[in-house]
Amino acid sequence: MHLVNRTLDELQIGDTAEFRRLITLDDLFSFAVISGNYNPMHLPDEDGDGDGVPESVAPGMFLASLFSAALGTRLPGPGTLYRRQVLNFHERAHSGEEVVCRVRVTGKEPGGIVMLETELRRVGDDVLLLDGQATVQAPTRKFDRDGIEVPGLLVERHRHFSALLEKARHLPALPTAVVCPDDPNSLGGALKAAHEGLIVPILIGKAAAIRATAQELGESLDGIEVIDIAGDAEAAAEACHLVHAGRAAAVMKGHMHTDDLLRPMLSKTHGLRVGRRFTHVFVMDVPSRPEPVLVTDAAINIAPDLATKQDIVQNALELAAAIGLEPRAGVLSAVETVNPAIQSSIDAALLSKMAERGQITGGQVDGPLAMDNAVDMGAARTKGLRGEVAGRANILVVPDIDAGNMLAKQLAFISHAEGAGLVLGARVPVILNSRSDSAASRLASCAVAALHHAATGAGRGDLTGVAAQ
Repeated sequence: MHLVNRTLDELQIGDTAEFRRLITLDDLFSFAVISGNYNPMHLPDEDGDGDGVPESVAPGMFLASLFSAALGTRLPGPGTLYRRQVLNFHERAHSGEEVVCRVRVTGKEPGGIVMLETELRRVGDDVLLLDGQATVQAPTRKFDRDGIEVPGLLVERHRHFSALLEKARHLPALPTAVVCPDDPNSLGGALKAAHEGLIVPILIGKAAAIRATAQELGESLDGIEVIDIAGDAEAAAEACHLVHAGRAAAVMKGHMHTDDLLRPMLSKTHGLRVGRRFTHVFVMDVPSRPEPVLVTDAAINIAPDLATKQDIVQNALELAAAIGLEPRAGVLSAVETVNPAIQSSIDAALLSKMAERGQITGGQVDGPLAMDNAVDMGAARTKGLRGEVAGRANILVVPDIDAGNMLAKQLAFISHAEGAGLVLGARVPVILNSRSDSAASRLASCAVAALHHAATGAGRGDLTGVAAQ
């Protein structure tokens, strides 16, 4: 940014400057965090006055801070220090509106004191929002410099999960077999999803432990079916039975090992296999990305061969389409060219060709791609990569479980993403939560499961599609 000031000697009565700003939702969140003002009138998606409509009113002191920006960067500019500010509030501004701040020099006093008239108006209708008078200590040294930078501010707002939850709320609640929900995280997540209208939980496990956990949470289980089964494996087998009986359209992991949940589902006689391999997909809401990012497989297939990777890609393409994306799968390797010494690059090229020949359907597939040129258009163009996927991948297909697990956790703990996890390839989606998952992650997993169920033809308001499988 280039900044130049007007010193005390240069300032003249009548000098003016202006500063424009588009008020965004992120501005409201940022101001709430910085100021500590969590008044719901100023928070997006919150209804502060109880009329059922979010207000998203820009805080008055946020608007007043634009006077400080105009004084400190425009007139007088760098070196200016406040002495006094009088404020008169007239009308409200809201997120999505653009405002213009104008300042005008009205007087100069001994000691370097300068008085300015300040006003803030809404662009478009020119409504006066705020006015007043500022008294400042004007700069005496000239400042004219480029290269003034401040760190970027990332608002950890998960817009994509909010959108998925909104879509899922319009669907019938998904009957879900929740296996061994006898700890606060798993039971609390299931009950929260039920309160949001995403699922109808059927709780399977030690009934006494489940009820004790509900009491610990201060929750009632009235109207919720609880099936008393002692063992983890037996509870998982009962979940499979509920699916076959047409009573459950999804399965959710509770307080148990993933292996114990999936083992009965892999049974050839009583399990939930439908011909495709079970694969895991993380749906990641990364604050800096324009759409959700799917990472697969990060939890089940350790060192998948080509046939397994084919199912991994196919499952991910179908899930991406189910949540409303235009599926673009980038098959990752260490390089973006085929290297006979790197098996993942060979597999990636083969998967790309398989999609080209119709052996994988439902979206675009390209590989091998390195991580940078899979998600960054500039990096893709630098390497001379063209096509629909390079630089725009929203599905990242990793070579093995090590890479997938590291990538997903990097996105979560360094890039501040939230992740929803599903196992696909079974008769119904399997919601796979971990003990460290946040409430937002658990809700998002249920929303993604409901959207997948609806998109695969089984979600018609009843369970006929499930029972017929």
